[in-house]
Amino acid sequence: MDQPPSRPLALRAAEAAPRARRSNYPEPFASRMAGREKRPLGDLFGLTNFGVNLTRLSPGGESALLHRHSRQDEFVYILDGAPTLVTDKGEVALGPGMCAGFPAGGVAHQLVNRTERDVLYLEVGDRSPGDEGSYPRDDLRAVLGPDGRWGFTRKDGTPW
Repeated sequence: MDQPPSRPLALRAAEAAPRARRSNYPEPFASRMAGREKRPLGDLFGLTNFGVNLTRLSPGGESALLHRHSRQDEFVYILDGAPTLVTDKGEVALGPGMCAGFPAGGVAHQLVNRTERDVLYLEVGDRSPGDEGSYPRDDLRAVLGPDGRWGFTRKDGTPW
């Protein structure tokens, strides 16, 4: 199958446009993502089975709320900077060339930037239908809809 003319064959990742919205989370959680900038690389190539983002965390930034997925596997590869991997099992200092993977249903996780310089990393995740996100520290639940969009409720099911 030929590549549609509107899709690039290759590009410099840092030149890809950042996402217009920093977060899909409802407030008060969305504002916590102010220090995160994602460049959705996989979407540019029409990838549908998995997503790839080039993500920058400013000092004080968080990759996401502490979370786990019910069906989605996730993987991160650190390109620059020194983020802290925070999990519900402890913390690990990361640096360039290090990577971490999170099987579906595994440990809750997030990256935080506790340094004075930016962190740059690649994140990869599959797009498993019916995925749900759980957030051990926050009153939030996420469900991936059939349209590929996340819906959020409180843990008791009431809407945000």
